[in-house]
Amino acid sequence: MTPRTTRVVCLVRRPDGEPLPGDFAVEERPLPPLEVGQLLVRNLYMSVDPSMRGRLESTEKHYTHNFTPGSPLDGRALGVVEESRHASVPSGTYVRHQLGWRERAVLDAAAVDGAGRIDPELAPLPTWLGLLGQTGFTAYVGLTRIARLRPGDTVFVSAAAGAVGTAAGQFARLLGADRVIGTAGGPDKCALLVKEFGYDAAADYRAEPVRDALARLVPDGIDVYFDNVGGEQLAAALHALRPGGRVALCGMMSQFGGDRRTADINQLIQAVLKRLTLCGFIVRDHEDLRPEFEQRVAGWLAEGRLTARETVADGLENAAGALLSLLGGGNVGKMLVRLGESAHGS
Repeated sequence: MTPRTTRVVCLVRRPDGEPLPGDFAVEERPLPPLEVGQLLVRNLYMSVDPSMRGRLESTEKHYTHNFTPGSPLDGRALGVVEESRHASVPSGTYVRHQLGWRERAVLDAAAVDGAGRIDPELAPLPTWLGLLGQTGFTAYVGLTRIARLRPGDTVFVSAAAGAVGTAAGQFARLLGADRVIGTAGGPDKCALLVKEFGYDAAADYRAEPVRDALARLVPDGIDVYFDNVGGEQLAAALHALRPGGRVALCGMMSQFGGDRRTADINQLIQAVLKRLTLCGFIVRDHEDLRPEFEQRVAGWLAEGRLTARETVADGLENAAGALLSLLGGGNVGKMLVRLGESAHGS
């Protein structure tokens, strides 16, 4: 029998400053009836992403929508089709979609047909939300199309221990970078970057000004900066970049929350003096690159040249805690919530 309800994570109220557990609640909500052309999906994993912090606020977003108090959250998820009313997506198909933060979802088959289907034999399920998912794709697009990484480049990545950062460091090396430097919060994460993720060196931004760290680690400068943070780290990179350097502006986590860390805009004179290129990007604008990305990264995975690392919380009731942990730097690699087991045991 088709379930009539599902548990969802709702936003109770917009955070006043940093988010708190009481800003979220798990509730039982009705599922819409399954119409022709639709699928009932049981979610197995859902993605917890830094971009969700901005969606908790009321300021307008030009690339997505804000969460609404009283309504369920949403986000990237992976699940198995339990019931299908679309001939081309049968029951048992594994799919990615945008209706996470709930145990079950009813969605149009058109939303998953093609690029939304995944092959659990090619890679473990969590990998399809990490290195082979939107975070890996973001790192790949930023390095190849936006920063135009060239063999021999010196690359600096901020928030390097996060999902995008751990992918970017490894991809940069495989794409021919000569030296890869990252920043992370705390000595343990910095050690992991070097030991597991192919970074040549890492700096603890909590213990040393990033500008000083770059002067010490890459005294001859950098060619590419992959920016996940903005603020002080972007300013430091502007000073460290060589003439003709390129910056891929992926995210600016320093600009969210009550304690927003800013940097003097006058630092941008470095872009003029050094003829730098700074380019922001939204990954969904580059879907034409996804087949190349999936083929290349799947090959690297099969060859054992990549390390996939996830931080996994179990159960929908722990989803809000996983988000708060992520925002506090409590993850290494991709942060996921596991909602159920699959036939593949992932």
